[in-house]
Amino acid sequence: MRIGISSYSFTSAFEKGTMDILGAIDWVAESSATHLEISIAGLGSQLIDDPDMVEKIRQRAHERGVPLANYVVAADFRDPDLDAQVERLKAHLNVASVLGIPLFRHDVVAWDWREKDQAEFERTFEAIVPVCRQIARYAATLGITTSIENHGMSMNNSERVRRLVEAVDMPNFRVTLDVGNFLCVDELPQSAVPQTLPYASAVHLKDFYIRDFSPGDGWLTTVAERSILGAIVGFGDLPMRSLISSIKSSGFDGPISIEFEGLEDSLIGAGIGLANAQRMWNEVE
Repeated sequence: MRIGISSYSFTSAFEKGTMDILGAIDWVAESSATHLEISIAGLGSQLIDDPDMVEKIRQRAHERGVPLANYVVAADFRDPDLDAQVERLKAHLNVASVLGIPLFRHDVVAWDWREKDQAEFERTFEAIVPVCRQIARYAATLGITTSIENHGMSMNNSERVRRLVEAVDMPNFRVTLDVGNFLCVDELPQSAVPQTLPYASAVHLKDFYIRDFSPGDGWLTTVAERSILGAIVGFGDLPMRSLISSIKSSGFDGPISIEFEGLEDSLIGAGIGLANAQRMWNEVE
C-alpha cells in the first residue's frame, strides 16, 4: 500500500506563500505519506524554466527520503502549434528524469474543451493517438511510463481513456486513474473505477460533494448540469470506502495519491484526507 500526496493538494498554501514545494517535501517527510506527486498546476513554477529549483527539489527529496512518484502536467494536442506542445512535454519529461520520477501524466486536450458532436470527438481522437505514441516513445528512452488521466470535460469517461490506451498500444502508456473526476462527465465512479483499474499506472483519491442543483459560487457544473465541489477525502459524497476496496482487491500496487481541492485549509484537507484513506484501506477487504 502506497498512499501519498499530490502537490496539487497544497495549491492554496503555495498561492498564499505559506508553503513552497520544498516545504511540501518536508511535510510529506514528517507525515505518514509514502510519497509526493509533483503537479505543475498550482506549483508556481513550470520547472522546465527553473533548473535551480529542479535541483533543489531533487536534493530535498533525497535528503528527506521522500520518493517522487508521478509528474503531472497539462497539454493540449488541439493546439495549432502542436510541435511546441510536443517539445514542451519532452522538456518536462527531461525534468522528470532528473528528479528520478518513473511516471508521467499529460493531458491531451484542454480541461474545459468539450466536443460539439461525436464526429468532432472522433476527429480529435484520431489526431491525438499518434501524438501520445510519440511522447511515450520518447519517455521510453528515459525509462518513464506516460499516462492519460480521466480529466476535464471530454477525455474523461472510462470508455474513452481505455480506448485511448488500446489505440496507442504501447506498454509504457497507461492511465492515471482519478476516482472523482468521472463525475465531471456524470459517470458513476463505482462503475468506472473497477473497469479502468487494469489500465492504471497511478491513482488519485479525490472526493466531491454532489448536488442536483447549484448551491452557489465555487461549485463546478458537470456535463449534465449537476454541481460538484471538492471535499476532504472521506468527507464527500463519493462511496470512498467502496472505491478503496475496489483498488485494494484489484491488486493494484502503484502509487495512490491524495488530490485535495476543497475549500478547507490545504494542510488540514491533505492531512485528514490522508489519514482517512489509510484508515479505510486498513478496514476494507
